[in-house]
Amino acid sequence: MNQPTKILIVEDEMIIAANISLQLTTLGYEITGIIPRGEEALLHIKENTPDIVLLDIQLKGKIDGIETAQIMQKSFNIPIIYLTANANDEHFNRAKSTNPYAFISKPFKKLDLQRAIELTIKRIQTEEKEVNPSEEKLSPFILSDSIFVKHHEKMVRVDIKDILYIEAERNYCRIHSKLKEYLLVMTLKDLDEKLPNKHFIRVHRSFIVNLSQIDEVATSHIVIGKKAIPVSKSLKEELLNRLQTI
Repeated sequence: MNQPTKILIVEDEMIIAANISLQLTTLGYEITGIIPRGEEALLHIKENTPDIVLLDIQLKGKIDGIETAQIMQKSFNIPIIYLTANANDEHFNRAKSTNPYAFISKPFKKLDLQRAIELTIKRIQTEEKEVNPSEEKLSPFILSDSIFVKHHEKMVRVDIKDILYIEAERNYCRIHSKLKEYLLVMTLKDLDEKLPNKHFIRVHRSFIVNLSQIDEVATSHIVIGKKAIPVSKSLKEELLNRLQTI
């Protein structure tokens, strides 16, 4: 992977969470947050989508880790590694329904954590290749007013004016348009270099937005179609300058 794998830690024992964060940072992973409650984790994921979620099953609060995963999976396809101090049959059977990539029993060794994450990343990469190996031969055609993208074995036209934003998903990009979503076999960086900059601007390392679709500009994010999209501090000034020229 070109960028470090982004991991969210959802754990209400803060000493354990801080220790995990330190270990993973040392191994070269990026921690998007340390969050003690499921409700807060769901909000965080919308703002800063991680590649992997380390999720404690027995979270305090209104929802436990398994309920958090079930709600998250309605909108996101993010691999889950469960942390648990109580791996009884009831918890295990409930957790199985969310198709976790691994279980780690507390207390755990650094090597257990490292191997679970490495195996998860390997599985992610394998699944991406298996989606459709021939996809890589069909790159999108980018024209001045539209993009032709592969969708259900065909190349379909997506008008640039209908694109809301484009989101990075590891080595893929997901185009969010007014009507549909399309997955591109291309990194966000490569797509950014090919898109007409008259219409688009990169506002975050994981997001490119259509300038004409921005509904709100806040301190650290923008809103497009009710989706809050983070804006990097280093890119905020350019965004404001571009908005003045539309």
